[in-house]
Parts: sequence; structure tokens; C-alpha cells
Amino acid sequence: MAQSVATALPKRAVAVDKLGVVIVLIIAAAWLFLPFADFKPNRILPGEPRSIFAALPFVEASILALILAVSIPVTLFRTPTIIRLVLSFVGLGALAIFIGKAGYYLTPEGDKLARIAPGAGFWVFSGAYALLAADALTRMRLGPWPRIAILALVALALGLLLWSGAWNSLSILKEYASRADAFWREGRTHVFLAFGSVIAAIVVGVPLGILCYRHRRLRTVVLNTLNAVQTIPSIALFGLLIAPLGALAAAVPALAALGVSGIGIAPAMLALFIYSLLPVVSNTVVGLVGVPEAANDAARGMGMTDRQRLFSVELPLAFPVILTGIRIVLVQNIGLATIAALIGGGGFGVFVFQGIGQTAMDLVLLGAVPTVALAFASAVVLDAVVEMVSTKEPAND
Repeated sequence: MAQSVATALPKRAVAVDKLGVVIVLIIAAAWLFLPFADFKPNRILPGEPRSIFAALPFVEASILALILAVSIPVTLFRTPTIIRLVLSFVGLGALAIFIGKAGYYLTPEGDKLARIAPGAGFWVFSGAYALLAADALTRMRLGPWPRIAILALVALALGLLLWSGAWNSLSILKEYASRADAFWREGRTHVFLAFGSVIAAIVVGVPLGILCYRHRRLRTVVLNTLNAVQTIPSIALFGLLIAPLGALAAAVPALAALGVSGIGIAPAMLALFIYSLLPVVSNTVVGLVGVPEAANDAARGMGMTDRQRLFSVELPLAFPVILTGIRIVLVQNIGLATIAALIGGGGFGVFVFQGIGQTAMDLVLLGAVPTVALAFASAVVLDAVVEMVSTKEPAND
């Protein structure tokens, strides 16, 4: 009996989670070696590192340290997925709240020049908890609507923190306060460039993809040409478009009156449109090629014309693949639109390049953080939409 109990003990031992080991090492390294916040006498000078207990009052620092300490065993071993998810959101929430507290705590009273920025440790902690949350959500295999709901709740929580003023003493919010009007203006431009170029690519790319599907020789020429264009670096393409668009605006005053010129939104929009064509066209072709022959045979047997078959059978079945290409394009263009600022196209890249020129990293973050957030939110929503459309496909069969 004793022997059987002894042999059973190893099976009851708590298993170590492989990803959890990596996350724990990340948390431990950030705790031991990286600052939680940086104190800067002004927006230009390098920051002075502050650890958790130097950046926060003792009670708040102890609470955060306790959360980090509890995270280690829960993450290291294979614990229930829901516990890991809750812990990740508690960790992210605590970091968001306490970095705001650090901003008020470290700012000298009456000092309007000092800047308090999140330190490397804060960003690494946030990355570790985000990785833990992503792993838990993947294991839970949530459907599209729950994922969108979680995204909405996260956005609501961030909005409440911004509205409450909890982060107002942080350097990035001070940069925003002095550029609020410009931030929203460039934000609208960024959205217009990213989404407008994608819409134009859909309008042109889907019909072009249908033609390529119908005509094999055209498919080879078009896809090879678009593949070649993709090899041109984005900055180079923006630069190449300056001269022809400038000459076109000079030759056709009506186009110049519409805003077409060698610099500005026009070359940026055109370059993003060109980059968007390959994923849209190729995914349209792949989606149509992947339509089961049985579906086409059934449509022919019902007496459908080629046009009816295209719109009633082929395009609906190919739509999930086409939508996947649109998702790729949108996320790509949200990032590429940042470079448009180099040719006067505007967007969040204005703050990124101004910050680089002024060696003001907080200004760089003012442009980079919303760009990343917009790309992430767009990816989550479109991923959910693709899944919704894909899961409906079998029901239509």
C-alpha cells in the first residue's frame, strides 16, 4: 500500500508551465535590474531611474510588490486558466494605476518642468502580463464576441483612467496637454490615410483579383508586378512619388486645386494604396481558387450564369479569405502611415519624428502608443469578424 502511494506521488506533483517559466524570468529580471519610473528634470535631459519602492509611497509599493510576488508561483506552475487571466488583468490594472501614482509622488511640488516617465521595468512588466493574458485567452478559446467585449472593456478602463486624470503627471500626458489640438488633428489624418487607402485598395483590388482569377496570363503579370512593388522600401516609394505628382499638379491646375502635390497627403495616400493592392488582389485570387468545384457544379446545374455564380456562390465562399487580406492590409497601413509625416502627409508620425529630432522620447511615445493601440484594436476586431464569417460558411452549405 505504501509503495503504491509512493509511486502515485510524482503524478500528483504540480507541473511547471513552460511559457510561465519565461514570464517569471522576465518579471524577475525587470524587478531586479530595471527601473519602474524615470525622473527627468525636463523633457530633454536623460532620466534618473527609480525602483518600485523609490517611485511610490511604501504602502502602494508594497501592494505592487505583493502582486508581483504572487504572480510568480501562479504563472510558473500550471494553474487554472481563469486564475491566470484574472491575475494578468489585476497585474496590468495595478501597473496602470501605480505608474500614475508614481507620477504625482515623484514630481516636486510646483515644478512644471520635471517629467516622470514610465521606466523600462514598467514596460517589461506590462509586456509580461500582456503575454500571460494572451496565453490565457488563447487557452480559453473564446469566441469572436467575447474577444470584442474584452477589447471594449479594456478600452473603457483606459478611457476612465485618462478621464480621471490619474496619468496627468506622466510625461506623455504633459506632451499631450500642450499639443491636444494637433494630436486629434493628426489622429484624424492618420485614420484617413490608413482606412482610406484600404478602402481604395478594396474598390480596385477585388475586381482586379476577380479578373486575375478569370484570366491566368493576367494573373501572372499582375501578381509579379505587385510583388516587385512590395520590395521597394516604403520611404523610397514615398520619395519616388514626389516628382511625378509634383509635375502632375503643375501640369493640371485642377488636380492641384484638389490637393494633389509632390508632398502632403496625396503621395502618402498613393503609396499606401499601392502597398495595399498585393494582399487584396492575391487573397481574392486565392479565395476564388479555393471555392469547391462541387459548389460551382451545383450552381451550373441550377442554371446560374457566370455572373450569378460569382456573386451568389464564389464571392461569398471566398469572402473569409478576402477579409483576411484586408486585415493584413489595414494593420500594415496603420503602421506605414507613420512614415507619411516625412513627406508632409501628417498623422501620428508627426510626433514620432518631432520627438526624434528634439531627443524627446515622451513625444515619440505620444505618436507611437496610439498607433500601436489602433493597429492592435483593428486586428482584434477584424480577426473576430473573419471568424464569424468563417463559422457561418458550413451552415450555408
